[in-house]
Amino acid sequence: MSGALNAADMLGRAQADTGLADYGDDTLPQRFATAVDLLNGIGLDAAGRRQAEYVCHWLLTTRLEFFEDRNRYPVADELIARPMFVTGEPRSGTTLMHALMSVDPDARALRFWEVMYPSPPPGTTGDDDPRRARADADWREINAKMPKWLHSHPYNDMLGDGLPEDERTWAFDFRVMTPTAWWRVPMQTVVGGLPTDDVAQYRIHKAMLQQLQYGRPHKQWVLKGFHGFRLRAFFDCYPDANLLWLHRDPVQVAASRTMMMADILEGIVGPVDLQAAAKMHLELTRSSIANTMSSPLTDDSRIMHVRYTDFLADPVGTVGRYYDFCGRTLSAEAQTQMRAYLKNNPGDRHGKFHYSTTVLTDIGEDLDALHNEFQPFRERFGVAIEQRR
Repeated sequence: MSGALNAADMLGRAQADTGLADYGDDTLPQRFATAVDLLNGIGLDAAGRRQAEYVCHWLLTTRLEFFEDRNRYPVADELIARPMFVTGEPRSGTTLMHALMSVDPDARALRFWEVMYPSPPPGTTGDDDPRRARADADWREINAKMPKWLHSHPYNDMLGDGLPEDERTWAFDFRVMTPTAWWRVPMQTVVGGLPTDDVAQYRIHKAMLQQLQYGRPHKQWVLKGFHGFRLRAFFDCYPDANLLWLHRDPVQVAASRTMMMADILEGIVGPVDLQAAAKMHLELTRSSIANTMSSPLTDDSRIMHVRYTDFLADPVGTVGRYYDFCGRTLSAEAQTQMRAYLKNNPGDRHGKFHYSTTVLTDIGEDLDALHNEFQPFRERFGVAIEQRR
């Protein structure tokens, strides 16, 4: 392929290859064109454009097949009852909390192999579904490309059976460009510039849960995502949901997320401007904390707030308290599975993740000033200044 990517050509090829034309949303073609304009504007070389075209075709054809499944099967009749979610700032223990809940034999979590290749509904296939192996191969490629990511996120060793964030269900909606969909393309993670629609995004998220639940025994959904900015649409979509919200010292959040994303992007695009990254992630943290403090839904009775340090001190106990909060019982078998998970999966099993708040002082920030800036947040949620060596 030479020259710029062409959105109309790619849409046409996806439709020709699948024999389908319904994207489930009349605004998708225009939104896809916006994403393609973004791709054309980041200076991809010929190899990069080929990879971008490959990813676009994968996502477009997946979307067409996904929405056609709702005509092939009564997927839309599936009831998603009382789902349990985990949220919080990045690097606040949300993935560990989610991982513990996922080993409950009575629970069901999203799996990467399912959200990467959701059609046909997994409930219509057997345990030897080849999509599992395909996603495993994808994750071996990701881990080889971004080996440092395993230090900060050792859960990537679960390969295709890993636990995606809820945002991954929006990859084929072209509203987010996450590394787990775009790792083959030499580009920065896109955090802005694509049109968002909270209501439409949760509609797709729910459709994904219905797709993955169809034809399977019903279990308790346990999920994880960054829902703080979208609480109104979140609860409109899932009025009977509960949300556990973990809170950590924002200074540590900003420093840790800076280094984690630098490690990821180093494997995709090469050396990262660490100072620019620190400035961006500090501003993202500031914005998120401001939203938490100002949203009227932060104090909704369906939300349970927990300090990160309390969770780390008693992980299984925290899960049990959340189950109680949701009116559910954490079985003895589930507790045994969770304790076994903690014993068999130490956080540093692939190497220790190193980060320091000096990444913030290197861009001219004063740590005492930052602690003062975030003091109202810390007082509201009882979050102490976190001391790390």
